[in-house]
Amino acid sequence: MGRTKPGERKLHILQTLAAMLEQPTAEKITTAALAARIDVSEAALYRHFASKAQMFEGLIDFIESTVFGLINQITMQQENGLSQAQAIGAMLLEFAARNPGMTRVLTGDALVHENVRLQARMNQFIDRIELAIRQALQLAVTQGQASDAEVALRANLLTSMVLGRWQRFAKSGFRHSPLDDAPAQIVLILG
Repeated sequence: MGRTKPGERKLHILQTLAAMLEQPTAEKITTAALAARIDVSEAALYRHFASKAQMFEGLIDFIESTVFGLINQITMQQENGLSQAQAIGAMLLEFAARNPGMTRVLTGDALVHENVRLQARMNQFIDRIELAIRQALQLAVTQGQASDAEVALRANLLTSMVLGRWQRFAKSGFRHSPLDDAPAQIVLILG
């Protein structure tokens, strides 16, 4: 790879890492394997990232900014709280379907042998997703579309359904799409 602009090499490293995570039988990804895939030395990787944990943090940054940017779009475009919650659930499943490697980060599979703070960060991410769904359902309560007593229960149930579908998608080697029958199931959950 000849001369690249600042940031391009860093992005290429993250894209390659995500592509490696898309391999259904992916073993623990080493910096040596990543460097070989990009055709650079390990030292070249470390010029852009201080550690492999920083590389995963870069993927998590991408996931967070994309998902929460989309949630913000949904809440701005949809006035109906129930529709917001449905759209958030559907978007989370679609994000996974389009980004199989990222799904392994979302489920924590790719983080098993990495720094524990990365898994803690993903747990926090899931909590924030559940909060966004809860806020949409709280809006639905004010609009007379949902019961206040069930907001937390339904938000947790939808979050759990999304997590389960991400897990099945990753564990099946990306054969079972997280989108299969999802709209109908989301409607059942949100009643």
